[in-house]
Amino acid sequence: MILDPLSPGRDIPAPLLADITALFASNREFHRLSGDFPDPDDVRPEQVAAKLAEELAVPGAEVLLARAERGRLVGLAATLAHHPDPADPDPWIGLLLVDAAEHGKGHGRTLAGLVENRFRTQGGRSAVRLAVLDNNPKALAFWTALGYETIGHRPDRALGRPCAVLRKALDGTPRTPREAARIAVVAPDGAVFLFRYDNDEIGVHWALPGGGLDPGEGPREGAVRELAEETGWTDLDPGPLLCTWEHDFTRMGIPVRQHEHVYVARGPRRDPAGRLTAAHAADGILSGRWWTRRELAEETEPVWPPGLGRLLDTWEA
Repeated sequence: MILDPLSPGRDIPAPLLADITALFASNREFHRLSGDFPDPDDVRPEQVAAKLAEELAVPGAEVLLARAERGRLVGLAATLAHHPDPADPDPWIGLLLVDAAEHGKGHGRTLAGLVENRFRTQGGRSAVRLAVLDNNPKALAFWTALGYETIGHRPDRALGRPCAVLRKALDGTPRTPREAARIAVVAPDGAVFLFRYDNDEIGVHWALPGGGLDPGEGPREGAVRELAEETGWTDLDPGPLLCTWEHDFTRMGIPVRQHEHVYVARGPRRDPAGRLTAAHAADGILSGRWWTRRELAEETEPVWPPGLGRLLDTWEA
């Protein structure tokens, strides 16, 4: 799962708004309890757009889209860096939704953990808080199972609904932020070259050539350097930025949260120069090969970034 922040102050593209509306509409039971929408059985795109705009208008607020394999939207979280009450020192999770069709598959627990890690890496965060409606025992059971403890009761600030306030200490090792860059090399037939990795935390997956940036190095410069080091290809220039995304993994025993810039370039279909080196092995690279666009669409094994084929289709269109 990856978190994709919504940009404040920008109109949400119609296809994305339709997906988010479907996510909200699937949670009818919750909306009947919360009263957030006039008719929980008829949640409309303009209502969802207005709600998200209201969330993002608050200083320090974020709306994070949770995407699973192939970029599929499975959840959403709204967070607040600082509560309006100056006596409250903790960040807040204001909303966490998972597509009702995906309930019971662990997406909520994963999303909550990613949000907690996001706060950990910001520094100076000792705990996180949230509020649960008193008429929502399922939500209370979910959050207490994740280690949240009830610390009080009070009406919520928006509508005065009775709520329990929960808090969880952010103990544990925070993830180390790491900047990285990669290049999607697209052959004339549309195939893309990928390396096969094995990671202690993530397991086997496929990713584009690239890696961490050196101190003072820009992402485009780092992408070119990494491509040359890993494949020997020095005649390709990165074109437009395909996407940015964040993901968690363990590198050399250290929990890392990696922020990647992914560029795209056209190039010939060829093999990397030389064989896998000791440096490849140290990075967990097992092998590499060209993937057809049909294989990308099927993703028989996890591919990073998720939805790479869809991203490339959009770029080419």
